[in-house]
Amino acid sequence: MDLRLECIRYKSLNARQKENYNFQKVSAVLADYGFTTLRLTDDWQGADFIAQHIDNETFIKVQLKSRLSFDSKYRGKNLYIAFHSDGTWYLFPHDAVLETFLSKTNIRQTKSWRKLRKYSFPRLSEQAKVLLGTYKIYPHDN
Repeated sequence: MDLRLECIRYKSLNARQKENYNFQKVSAVLADYGFTTLRLTDDWQGADFIAQHIDNETFIKVQLKSRLSFDSKYRGKNLYIAFHSDGTWYLFPHDAVLETFLSKTNIRQTKSWRKLRKYSFPRLSEQAKVLLGTYKIYPHDN
């Protein structure tokens, strides 16, 4: 059999395919930091997947998003949020970063936060990039 691989166009994927694609991509980046990932079939305590570090002591519950998002239903669940923007992956603790964004941005005043207690950013503002700066994760050449 002659297998000819062709790169796919992310924009051509449906929502489920994009989620699968993003899980594989973030898993590859997390591998460079010593993590293996386990995809969950149903959200467990808000998590889409579990990441286990090679130290066998560090486990994190991760909710995978297509963009920077906060949701009050994730509060108190010790969840991390993973998403990418413009080729950069971010991984951050939901509750701590939410508090930072509530105090330093205007999301608290938005209709979405006031009525639904959730907010997502269509694009990362320069302010958001600064606030998330320490949570960037990059693939490494080993």
